[in-house]
Amino acid sequence: MAFQPIVDAETGAIYAYEALVRGPGGEGADSILSLLDAKNRYAFDQACRVKAIEKAVAAGLLQTDAKLSINFLPNAVYSPMACIQLTLKTARANALPLERLVFEFTENEDMASPEHVADIIATYKNFGFTVALDDFGTSYSGLDRLAMLVPDVVKLDRQLLAGIDRDPRRRAIVASMAALGQQLDTRMVAEGIETQEEAKILRELGIRYHQGFWYARPALEQLPGLSHESLAA
Repeated sequence: MAFQPIVDAETGAIYAYEALVRGPGGEGADSILSLLDAKNRYAFDQACRVKAIEKAVAAGLLQTDAKLSINFLPNAVYSPMACIQLTLKTARANALPLERLVFEFTENEDMASPEHVADIIATYKNFGFTVALDDFGTSYSGLDRLAMLVPDVVKLDRQLLAGIDRDPRRRAIVASMAALGQQLDTRMVAEGIETQEEAKILRELGIRYHQGFWYARPALEQLPGLSHESLAA
């Protein structure tokens, strides 16, 4: 597991650390996810949850106020109540309060049943988890899913944000998303921020939570701090 911070750009504090799966040699997530199929998806999803919690706590998560954000695969969850039991057991064993867990699912995943995903989200919220919709803005069905699934957090994809400091159309879209987030009481997170200019514009547009290389790169089995440049900005 590698970890990358999600930053509250208003206060400079780290809101959460996202757990990112890596291969045994540090390979990126795509090389691992490409090996998944119907036979191993459930076991992989369960193992990632356990490893993320154990590694984050070992790296010092409990000495911070940050949450832990874990990506999950909705199609690996055959029953929300049954499939959450190992997560609950692992959190208890590591003294990690449930309200400090965030579960992310991606808009890009082919959902066999959006109703099933809505049931997962409702179950997770009942346990006190935060639920995040990742990669928002890369699919035509995004707004429909936002209305149906009611996530606590929406992560705006890098493809929408790249070069936003030079693109008035992107700024207009993101400004409307920031306003929508306020109306829906939903946190908007800007992903993939790579420059000071992007970070500055996003703050001005009302996007409070930021993630990307400008703030910190993912670190293997460590909770990285923020770069001096981003703190100064």
